[in-house]
Amino acid sequence: MTGLVFGKFMPVHKGHLALIEFARQQCDRLIVSMTITPDDVIQPDLRFHWLTELLAPYPEIEVVAESDDFHDPTLPLWEATKLWAAFIKTRFPTVSVFFSSEEYAIPLAHHSGLRHVAFDPPRHRVPVSATLIRQQPARYWAYIPEIVRPYFVKKVCLFGPESVGKTTLAQQLANEYQTRFVPEMARSMITSNDFTLNDIIQIGKAQTEAVQLAERSANRVLFCDTDVITTQIYASIYFQQVPPVLYELEMQVRYDAYILLDIDIPWVADNLRDFGHQRSEMLSRFRYELDKRNYVYTLVSGSYTERFEAAKRIADTLIK
Repeated sequence: MTGLVFGKFMPVHKGHLALIEFARQQCDRLIVSMTITPDDVIQPDLRFHWLTELLAPYPEIEVVAESDDFHDPTLPLWEATKLWAAFIKTRFPTVSVFFSSEEYAIPLAHHSGLRHVAFDPPRHRVPVSATLIRQQPARYWAYIPEIVRPYFVKKVCLFGPESVGKTTLAQQLANEYQTRFVPEMARSMITSNDFTLNDIIQIGKAQTEAVQLAERSANRVLFCDTDVITTQIYASIYFQQVPPVLYELEMQVRYDAYILLDIDIPWVADNLRDFGHQRSEMLSRFRYELDKRNYVYTLVSGSYTERFEAAKRIADTLIK
């Protein structure tokens, strides 16, 4: 017996997976069809990747992607499902049963002649929907598969010149939210300011890769101590040029919030910090880079405690 489960899976969540497992146990072969429309808010390629990865352990399941060029949203449900039924019978002629939790199932079964098996229509077993997850991912975090979570992780960049408390603040915030933080990779890669332009490129690559790795296991929010724009700034200062690859790396990570940390705390010298005598100029340079990109940011000043509380308010707003 060949069964069918279909939906947008935007995103796929644990409710979908429960439905698919329920269907799999009742079929010899199961087709999971992902519907694509021009208005999809999550890219089809990414959604298809999530589905194929999650269902890869089951050779009896075939995952397909189909364009929804037959649905007419102006029609009432009874008429619309006639079009759906015609598509299913043409595209999936071997299907004899379909599984769903939706109200369209009754008219679709009537028009298609297929048997319908309902799965938890009130959604008591897995009380979630893709719409709820898109609206409030942090609230429904437990229902998001691990492979999908990075898409919804809110990334906060702690931004600014040397000795403004980025590292301390990133660690404090990660502890507060029981999540990960990304350190400044330059500090683990160089021990002095005697470095090359290639070193700068490697730092940019390592910073980008560290963020992409950490977001896989972050809990709702990820705090990043610096970014690749910072790497660009120091490349410009030390070498009077910015390698183009750093701009390409910048595009690979998008932050949901930038916190620009003020210079109104004491300077702490170490073997990598060079610009204690130019703090105002450096802060202006960092601010200029954000303004040039039209990025929204928050300037945070005050004591370490005040910075922590201000950053928490920003993170809470992102999560909620």
